[in-house]
Amino acid sequence: MRSTGNEGSGYWYGPDGQLDYSAAVLKSLRDYRAAETTVRRSTRDSMGMGETDILALRYLLRVQAAGEATAPKDLSRFLGITSASTTTLIDRLVRSGHVRREAHPTDRRSVVVVPTVESDKEVRVTLGAMHRRMMAVAEGLSADEAHVVIDFLQRMTDALQDVNDGRAQK
Repeated sequence: MRSTGNEGSGYWYGPDGQLDYSAAVLKSLRDYRAAETTVRRSTRDSMGMGETDILALRYLLRVQAAGEATAPKDLSRFLGITSASTTTLIDRLVRSGHVRREAHPTDRRSVVVVPTVESDKEVRVTLGAMHRRMMAVAEGLSADEAHVVIDFLQRMTDALQDVNDGRAQK
């Protein structure tokens, strides 16, 4: 359902009855995030995995698609978790058949974590239709519209990072 910003109590309208566009944009962004959260929860449930497991698997698949190898320390860094937590995560993903450990291609003392063909297929089946629908929406944008959306989302990202950076400095 497409939000027009005027559902409910009229909260998104200013005192003169005009639509408050900035508030309506933020509401639309929140609506998108809520829908994405619902889809992520459904995906986790259907795959029988936790949020960190899904993030790890998607990262491993992305790195593999780029033709690169992932060592456990790379996964730790990406997820922001300890090496002990990473070992537990990898053990869990190995047991579930989503990844396997292999000898590092250039360092015999190290291992890499590789997603299995089955997990790649599972992710494609589980997320493929959603990704195709999202891509169709993005492809429907004109170049000018795409620039506006990209610029807006980048500025929102920067605003959030500025808040987070400000907390880190205190």
